[in-house]
Amino acid sequence: MKSLIKNIGILVGIDESGRDRIMGGEMKNLATMTDAYVICEDGLISSYGSMKDLPEGRFDEETDARGGAVLPAMCDSHTHIVYAGSRETEFVDKINGLSYEEIARRGGGILNSADRLHEASEEELFEEAMPRLHQMLASGTGAAEIKSGYGLSTKDEIKMLRVIRRMAEASPMTIRATFLGAHAVARDYIGRQGEYVDLICNEMIPAVAAEGLADFVDVFCDRGFFTPEETARMLECGAKFGMRPKIHANELAASGGIQIGVAHKALSVDHLEFTGDEEIAVLLGSGTMPTILPGAAFFLGMNYPPARKMIDAGLGVAIASDFNPGSSPSGNMKFILSLACIKLRMNPQEAINAATLNGAYAMGLQATHGSVTKGKRADLWITEPVSSLEFIPYAYGVSLTAGMILGGKRVL
Repeated sequence: MKSLIKNIGILVGIDESGRDRIMGGEMKNLATMTDAYVICEDGLISSYGSMKDLPEGRFDEETDARGGAVLPAMCDSHTHIVYAGSRETEFVDKINGLSYEEIARRGGGILNSADRLHEASEEELFEEAMPRLHQMLASGTGAAEIKSGYGLSTKDEIKMLRVIRRMAEASPMTIRATFLGAHAVARDYIGRQGEYVDLICNEMIPAVAAEGLADFVDVFCDRGFFTPEETARMLECGAKFGMRPKIHANELAASGGIQIGVAHKALSVDHLEFTGDEEIAVLLGSGTMPTILPGAAFFLGMNYPPARKMIDAGLGVAIASDFNPGSSPSGNMKFILSLACIKLRMNPQEAINAATLNGAYAMGLQATHGSVTKGKRADLWITEPVSSLEFIPYAYGVSLTAGMILGGKRVL
């Protein structure tokens, strides 16, 4: 199939450098072209250029961007969108002054979602999760990582991961799956945390690997959850079964999670609200992508991670939605772009780079996703006509989506 996108007002994110991520001061650079076209063949970007140089030819599908911007579809590298029900009652608890940790100690939070998920069938979970995936698509997202972690038993974690696999088969989006059995200690194991870690290593991980259900293994290494020592053991176990480590770290305290993640060659360390000079020094020179989730800090009223300090120190950062029922109930990556600019003090170019190529890197997709590059997958977000690329995060409450091209085909 050969398709054309024409009359593009601003083509954003052009990159033929071959780099796999964007670091430090380079994050403020974002190549663009005005009055442009893009040609896609067999699902890949084959060429692009100025409209005055558009080659003659016939196309199976043509999309008129009508002066809108075209960007690489965003890569949301941290979501939890397979869950049952919602947790708006905890939203009211937060309004009334309870902290995330206080709600968890009262039996809410992750354990609340685990109880609900246990009662739901695979079909029910699939039917609830697919509209969330469509919401993400409608805000410009073309690739997503989806975590388990509301099962907290072998049977229910497998159930979640099977739903994620089914979603990947049903959706035009690119989806990566992460096993997060260590999201919290299961209710039946409270007071016996070591035994729950044993269960994850001796039963859950081998069962997940036997069905090939997960690309990554993740652990919530933080105050009140799993220790660095427990985290190291679970990451090592997952790696033996071919799951690359990722990690929830330093959301609630300086937990040592960043150091553990880097030591175990984690692809990403995520959250990072408590990140200082020591953690930045450890990340510099590593292959681990610091991933910031401003939606969670916004929703919980927490301090934001020091993204500006990280970038100025030479790090690249990714941003992701953390779409989940308790601490970030939205997968709107366009709003995440705005939060990155408004609250993290990232400029629009840095925010877009963080949501595209660096987000792709945080899922291991940098060779195929995250930039307008000849030979990469043709995943492109088309906006309504805009005056500049800065307008995209500036207009924080406006959808702007005019279309989505995934694998060279229009899906929205």
